[in-house]
Amino acid sequence: MRAESSRAERAQIVHRSLRVTLAAAAGFYTFLYGLDEPLLALYSLFAPIALGLLSSVPGSGRQRAAVMLKALPVGLVLVTLGTVLAVETWAAVLGMLVVGFVLAYAAVAGPRPAGAAPGLQLFYILACFPPYEPDTLGLRLAGLTTGVLLLALCEVFLLPQPPGETYRHSLARAVATAGDVLAGRTVLTPGALRAEGARLRLSNVPPAERPAGPRRADRALSQAGTAARRLLEQLAHLTETGQLRDLLRAADRTDSPARWLLPRVAGRCGECAEGLRTGQAVPGPRGLDEAIGAFQDMRVRQTADPAADEVPVPVLRRQAGLLAAAESVRVLEISVRIALDGRRTPPIEPRELFWYTEASAPRLWLRRLVGNMTPRSVQFHNAVRIALALGAARLVAGALDLTHGFWVLLAVLTLSRTTVGETWTAIRAAMAGNLVGAVAAGALLITVGQRTDTDAVLLAPGMLIAFALGPLLGIAWAQGLFTLVVATAFAQIAPASWQLAEARIVDVVTGSAIGLLCGLLAWPAGARREVRRTMAGLLRACGPLIEGTATTLTAVPPGSAPPAQTLPALHRLRLAESAYAQFRSEPAPEGSSGADWHALLIAAHQILLGAQWLPRFDLPGRALPPDAAEWARADARTVAGRTYRLAELCVEGDRGGSAVAGEESPAGGGASAMAGEESPAGGGASAGSPAPERPGLSRPPPPLPLPTLVDLDSWLTSLTRQLSRAEADLRTEPRARSGRPISFRRPAGP
Repeated sequence: MRAESSRAERAQIVHRSLRVTLAAAAGFYTFLYGLDEPLLALYSLFAPIALGLLSSVPGSGRQRAAVMLKALPVGLVLVTLGTVLAVETWAAVLGMLVVGFVLAYAAVAGPRPAGAAPGLQLFYILACFPPYEPDTLGLRLAGLTTGVLLLALCEVFLLPQPPGETYRHSLARAVATAGDVLAGRTVLTPGALRAEGARLRLSNVPPAERPAGPRRADRALSQAGTAARRLLEQLAHLTETGQLRDLLRAADRTDSPARWLLPRVAGRCGECAEGLRTGQAVPGPRGLDEAIGAFQDMRVRQTADPAADEVPVPVLRRQAGLLAAAESVRVLEISVRIALDGRRTPPIEPRELFWYTEASAPRLWLRRLVGNMTPRSVQFHNAVRIALALGAARLVAGALDLTHGFWVLLAVLTLSRTTVGETWTAIRAAMAGNLVGAVAAGALLITVGQRTDTDAVLLAPGMLIAFALGPLLGIAWAQGLFTLVVATAFAQIAPASWQLAEARIVDVVTGSAIGLLCGLLAWPAGARREVRRTMAGLLRACGPLIEGTATTLTAVPPGSAPPAQTLPALHRLRLAESAYAQFRSEPAPEGSSGADWHALLIAAHQILLGAQWLPRFDLPGRALPPDAAEWARADARTVAGRTYRLAELCVEGDRGGSAVAGEESPAGGGASAMAGEESPAGGGASAGSPAPERPGLSRPPPPLPLPTLVDLDSWLTSLTRQLSRAEADLRTEPRARSGRPISFRRPAGP
């Protein structure tokens, strides 16, 4: 499988090099030799290189072409802005700071804007250097437009990248599987169910198909995917414990509450899967709401009827598992309907979970943009870092009047990484490649001299080889071969000598030094520190939710205590997920045990879900016995205290200190088997239903067969297990830091 994937990736790289080469060469040769317009030729050459090679626009050929056409107006504005601001160095520097930040920050809008951003940066960089010639603006815009249009045509017609499976269809397959298991039509092992959920990981989804944008449909589809993965994990656990088998048997009896709910839950899964396949919106959620309500009413009547036999606690636990699965399907159903419809809706409960359904599109965009405008956001870090580096590079290039100074900024753009270790590794390889490439380019220029016909013959095959071998062989080859390409191209536009290669070396060294310096000064550790800080903030926000949920369920009289507010924790969760996603993309430092951050994300997600649905469906009709209420609150305080302790462990690890004092780490637990995900998919209240022991909870629960107490105990015990494993892992991580010095592995590619 890996060999097939590697062959496919190599084929994609070769096909991309063909498309970029054809688009760049067609415009360059036509304008330079057909119309004798060097400026047109220059912009038509670099436009395909910028959007086709420097940018990493995801998707099929048609999808990439659409992104490029949408980026064209932005590129025209940037070229215009750069041409106007080239009048003074200080104006160009200020423009570079603003443009650099805005385009880098565009990554918060999703993978497509993030992919196109580097190429758009190059459009401003090309135009903002002297000579100041506003009268040539028309030629620059014409060349840029021609290059982008040629590249878009090549993307569509020349060996186009075929479309991958859409996220909707992947989700439909997973939901249909869950429905078949709930209906008893299919029997799958827990491993098979978890594998089906793992296919919805963002790392397994093509970037162009990831629901990562701020729009209502994207948010809903992402939420539906999380709910589907949570449902499959719940079914895996119910299968492991035998509870699913017992639920299916109980559903055949007329006196069982499962008979009311299980068929409806399975049916809604089938409807959602069909809606995702056809694109037709599924019915509203009221039917499932009523079924869940009837299920809970029947559970309460069974336990409250003095004439009836006492319902065993294991039966109530099994019903709690079904209730949690039903709530996952309810969230799935609502999210699918919103994703397919895409329009604003009246408020949907819980409103904090579905707040985006009633928000306008401008508000959704504003919330995404403003929500990441914080020092705790890695997207904000990256935008500030690249803006400062590009602004400093433009200042140095202008102040020193460097020949071909835009190469300084191009070096910053292509060699900067999110950690200083990665940046240094990339710079070392790039310097070696540029040195060899400069020597070869200098020898070529000395040999060929002013014979532009020879350069013209060499340019097209040189681009094809450079654009194909560079990504395949690594950054050193990419930089060296690109040096040869720019030497042959510029030698045709203006008379050139071996000093052109020398200027290339000076500019790349200058840009590398600036990029490395900015990497040292601005968040040099990348997401390694930020993931600790955001996880600590998330855990601190989750602690009050645990205590608040127990307080709501045990309040006297019932309903007198409002549910805990989950919006702060939801915001912290989004920041933590973003930091974790970048953390997973960075090389792991040697000597680090690798804290299981994904386990913490799963636990936080489970806390948020319980805080939302337990008060909604488990609020008792009459006050709980005082002893039982005190037990519930005491256990909630214990679990909340563990979240605060974990937050302190995260902060201590960020400072490089030892673990804070606290209770001894529980036995067992290690790295989560699901580590490496981009977003949590942990189970709901039943995702980790308790085994006989209750780690960290010193007292056994009161022997009262009350649905509220059983559901709350299941939730707290499951959380304790999740947090115990994460704590055991975090306590070993600082000790790894005190060992041998951390060194960075060399990344596989540029």
